Amino acid sequence: MIELLITVLLSSIPIMLAASGELVVERSGVLNLGVEGMMLMGAVIASATVIITGNPYLGFLLGAIAGILTSSVFGFLVLNLSTNQVATGLALTIFGTGLSGLIGAEYIGKAIPRIEAINLPYLSEIPIVGLLFFSHNIIVYLSFVSIVLIFWFIDFSKSGLVLRAVGNNHDSAHALGYSVIGVRWLAIIFGGMMAGLGGAFLPLVLTPHWAEAMTAGKGWIALALVVFASWRPLRIPIGALLFSGITVMQLVGQARGWPVPAQFLSMLPYLATILVLVLISRNKEFSIINSPASLGKIFIVGK
Repeated sequence: MIELLITVLLSSIPIMLAASGELVVERSGVLNLGVEGMMLMGAVIASATVIITGNPYLGFLLGAIAGILTSSVFGFLVLNLSTNQVATGLALTIFGTGLSGLIGAEYIGKAIPRIEAINLPYLSEIPIVGLLFFSHNIIVYLSFVSIVLIFWFIDFSKSGLVLRAVGNNHDSAHALGYSVIGVRWLAIIFGGMMAGLGGAFLPLVLTPHWAEAMTAGKGWIALALVVFASWRPLRIPIGALLFSGITVMQLVGQARGWPVPAQFLSMLPYLATILVLVLISRNKEFSIINSPASLGKIFIVGK
């Protein structure tokens, strides 16, 4: 049972990282649907780095940089060339999926050394709780710390106030002298970094090898999770654990031969995503209470 809960926790980390980054991007008023592509680029570059160098920490670093570079393509197109955000985001996912498959072709099936777990002194010795929460690698700890830092940044810092102002009314923010394009560029870069880290987590921690399209829709689940959390950072871990729990339940059901069609079990995580979005959309106040008013709208200086 403990092993199952640990698997649920670890499976939630990639979704949590990607969703927390996308939350910052959307709070700035930009809708980036290319999370899946950025995660795949982070995963393949991290895999290649560790296979070549044997250093998983360098893999995470270059995976994050790969996410940043991929998101920069999106940022240049939507911010500097004012292209449609939805179409550009979808194109970025297709681009990332194809390019990651091309880069990773020669690394398929090669083993990747896992990153070592860090047992926190005394805390890891607590029965059950210690094994569940205090016996993981540093990326797991940093994931939860990042959620708290993002919450503090958005709700209590001056820069977070500027971010929210740009996301809620970019024209007013521009009139007050804030650089709307600059703020959104920084948000997109941060979102790309977090998506790259989430992608790198997959081959370096969860499955010690690279496989084409190994994100298996986790980028789309991260996008839905932002809406599920109603753009509030502290709700991200709850949603991530919920979705990963459903995913793990699907795998357990297939392994134990539950009398349910395998196709139905495979679609459970995405069925849950659709169900949550439908339930949220029924409550208009809940769905728009923290939704950035300028989300998805193009900002052009001087217009």
